[in-house]
Amino acid sequence: MIHRPLGATGLTVSEIGFGAWGLGSTMWLGVPEDEGNAALRAALDEGVTFIDTALAYGDGHSEKRIGAVLEERGDRGRIAVATKIPPKDFRWPGRADAALADVFPASWVVSCCETSLRNLGVEALDLQQFHVWHDAWLEQPEWESTRAAMEKLTVEGKVRHWGISVNDHDPDSAVRTLSDSIFGSVQLIYNIFDRAAEGRAFDLARERNLGVIVRVPFDEGALTGAIRADTVFPEGDWRHRYFRDDRKAEAERRADALAELLGGEAATLPELALRFILSRREVSSVIPGMRRPEHARSNAAVSDGRALSSALLRKLRAHAWEKNWYGA
Repeated sequence: MIHRPLGATGLTVSEIGFGAWGLGSTMWLGVPEDEGNAALRAALDEGVTFIDTALAYGDGHSEKRIGAVLEERGDRGRIAVATKIPPKDFRWPGRADAALADVFPASWVVSCCETSLRNLGVEALDLQQFHVWHDAWLEQPEWESTRAAMEKLTVEGKVRHWGISVNDHDPDSAVRTLSDSIFGSVQLIYNIFDRAAEGRAFDLARERNLGVIVRVPFDEGALTGAIRADTVFPEGDWRHRYFRDDRKAEAERRADALAELLGGEAATLPELALRFILSRREVSSVIPGMRRPEHARSNAAVSDGRALSSALLRKLRAHAWEKNWYGA
């Protein structure tokens, strides 16, 4: 497993990280909890040293499962764990017209950090992130007290580093805030379909030496080729909404077009998707969701130092796809 610096934080993380949304067991369904735990163990066995979770994933359930697995393995302190503070109003994405006092008031930030510390069973959070953000909130008076609470948590040794998980498909929504020195990382969507981060977000990451955590590398499954027109999701699974109407058929068509590029540089679509992201030096870690051990092993195997050729990267530009299925 190859490791990369998380910007200027001093943390070094595996370039393939573990995305733990699925461990929340409330939105991604169809996989037993013991298999999800086995996936986490397999990822750690393969050299993964970075886990990304959130308090909102199963109301802390994902954090608790991670804490239990790390405890049983004696891996606390060896594995870097990032988590996130949910917006108090539980509205995603962050909106310019929202009041920061209703989203991230100081008392809420402190309370969520304390809860995550208990769930994970640790004394300090390696990386605490805001789960949504909007630069418009900088102009509101609440920001001063919220930032003061962040500084206090840092001084107390409860949070080592701060970051922002920026709005879906809108990486520019936090660029001004991320210029603040209190932040050391940014988490954003970046994949073969969604190239928006290649603008101001990556520019700022290079200028400030921010750690870059890439989520949604497989576009919730569309970039794996596993979503077909006749795919049926478990009852209650959130993907019923994401892939509603004719979206499954469109995802199948685009995945099949990408499959024509498979060959010497990538044998499968998931491998192609991960190698595309790791070909960017701005990226510190990519965090695919892994709910089965075989997925953890195949994802980790991509970390071998082979970037995609410039010729293949040029061909992939034709597959960029501007959409937002979260908000539509």
